[in-house]
Amino acid sequence: MKEFFEAIQSLFVDILFAPMDALRAMELESWTGANILNWLFMLVGFLAFFYWMKKLKEYNDNDEENRDPTAHSFLN
Repeated sequence: MKEFFEAIQSLFVDILFAPMDALRAMELESWTGANILNWLFMLVGFLAFFYWMKKLKEYNDNDEENRDPTAHSFLN
């Protein structure tokens, strides 16, 4: 049973966390290089947010939604 848990430890430490170890080592040489992945995630998030807002504005300008306060039964 001990070998099973050591195999799991080996899988995570030696294989799955290897990219994180590489980023940690890179941070000592280049902060920008180590954080480029974070900036890419933020860029994708901002692009998705602006796309979502653009689509919401299109639906709002299309004026198909019933905005009467009594349109929903829970607002009575």
